[in-house]
Amino acid sequence: MHPSAFSRLKLPAAQLANLESLGYLAMTPVQAEALPIALKGGDLVAQAKTGSGKTAAFAIPLLQRLDIKDQAAQALVLCPTRELCLQVSQELRKLARYLGNTKVVPLYGGQAMALQKEALGNGAHILVGTPGRIKDHLARENLSLGSVRTLVLDEADRMLDMGFLGDITEIISVTPPGRQTLMFSATFPEDIQVLSGRFQRNPVHIRIESEPGSPDIDQKFLICEKDGKLEGAASLLSRLKPKSAILFCNTKVAAKEAFQYLFDLGFGVAALHGDLEQRDREQILMRFRHGSCRVLVATDVAARGLDIEDLAAVINFEVPHDMETYVHRIGRTGRAGNTGYAITLALAGEQHKIAAAREFLGFEVPCETLEWADRDSLIPLTADQATLCISAGRKDKLRAGDILGALTGEKGLPGKAVGKIDVMDYEAYVSVERKSAQRAFARLSENKIKGKKYRVRILE
Repeated sequence: MHPSAFSRLKLPAAQLANLESLGYLAMTPVQAEALPIALKGGDLVAQAKTGSGKTAAFAIPLLQRLDIKDQAAQALVLCPTRELCLQVSQELRKLARYLGNTKVVPLYGGQAMALQKEALGNGAHILVGTPGRIKDHLARENLSLGSVRTLVLDEADRMLDMGFLGDITEIISVTPPGRQTLMFSATFPEDIQVLSGRFQRNPVHIRIESEPGSPDIDQKFLICEKDGKLEGAASLLSRLKPKSAILFCNTKVAAKEAFQYLFDLGFGVAALHGDLEQRDREQILMRFRHGSCRVLVATDVAARGLDIEDLAAVINFEVPHDMETYVHRIGRTGRAGNTGYAITLALAGEQHKIAAAREFLGFEVPCETLEWADRDSLIPLTADQATLCISAGRKDKLRAGDILGALTGEKGLPGKAVGKIDVMDYEAYVSVERKSAQRAFARLSENKIKGKKYRVRILE
């Protein structure tokens, strides 16, 4: 038996089969260290970066302790952002398939309280929420945490950075003292130590060293003039032709400017920053995951918790403020054996930052002068896919198979024209070949899905 095989943990056969079906073939380092402790009921503080597999590290033991017959909230996962709430909720649902009807309810700002109250009224085994929204529901007596057996603080350092210490303390104070508390954090500052000391019982500390460099990431610094960054970024994307890329900016002003520049050139691009409404942010992320936009221009705050499969390239429009941010950004590419590009645009006067980066990384990252093509000769990256949004979801008993059937039924689209399908609580998203978008729109909007007609939009 391989030392990192999940079967070493003596999990139920149904869960092992589910893990295998989801592609969980071997434990990541954080899973290998955290799971044996958490499955025995012990408290835990784990230092691990995003993308290390930490969701499964707390989800698997959390699910082991659930009593599906009991509709009370038995687990609470606190997350810093709405995006991470949704991501964790989706992963929990997948991992919980072996249990049957497990109710996972995400609670975050930007979605109507009434909808969330209704979901809570229908029962919730697992709550996944931001501290502010959980506190709001507690104040309105929409939920009780008296039955919580497992409490998880995901990206705890980020939550404290965002000023949630008071809310977190208040929330934990109304959970049972005998609960299990699992804390995951990329760093371990003093506030985390205080929080752990106050609310955990003899926690085991594990630390998974983040690898600043990866053989699967082709890193490079490119020197350019300040006035030439926009042209440089466009030229770089045009030359690399990545299937998907994130262009990271240090400020939302820079993000808006870069988005507009690329959009005007004809790139399939979207922007993700703090000025957007939550609904818009969710739909932009869905488009990017579905491949209906090739380039995502993002700030770090807006992209926190973002985990995209098979991201081909990360481009830093500016040198990040610190190296932890740099490592966090580039770690989103070059995963699962795929090669990724991580390229940073730097000014001639920033050689000291490049030297500091090399020292931090522990190896020589190439530094070259950026060469860019003439604007008229650029070939913009356009998307081959389009994403359609259907105004119904899981709460309407809608399933991915229903949407696929509606699209590919008699005289419908060929199956290969349909891509990813994501069914959320109140909406569903389906990716189709861009050339088939209008035909798909007509089929979904003119015909009934499971006996009902729903509003459909093509997201642009």
